[in-house]
Amino acid sequence: MTNRTLLGFDFGTKSIGVAVGQEITGTASPLPALKAQDGVPDWDLVAKIIEEWQPHLVVVGMPLNMDGTEQDLTQRARKFANRLHGRFGVKVEGCDERLTTSDAKARLFELGGFKKLEKAKIDSVSACLILESWMGAE
Repeated sequence: MTNRTLLGFDFGTKSIGVAVGQEITGTASPLPALKAQDGVPDWDLVAKIIEEWQPHLVVVGMPLNMDGTEQDLTQRARKFANRLHGRFGVKVEGCDERLTTSDAKARLFELGGFKKLEKAKIDSVSACLILESWMGAE
């Protein structure tokens, strides 16, 4: 177990959830979600996040069908991951994100009911779950 800083992204076409995690604690915290235009974020904002957190590794959730097969969004998430690597030179890994959105909704609901279920919060809590899942699998 090392003390690396990780960033997690929950890719979506309208919103991209973001979380920062510490490998030593195995926990992640949500950051504000990024608005996206058809899956394309404001790359300047992404640059600021990467500059601020200096992650050792970036984990991008890969949306798969429940049977493990890929869907259209899987390819788009992979393309987003490749762009992160290409633009910022960071190491990027994919993580199976099946069920993270429903888990995120359940977690937010436990924390405060329906008023907490804002889309941007759900996306960033999903990013936390993706990171925590990746760290748990290591």
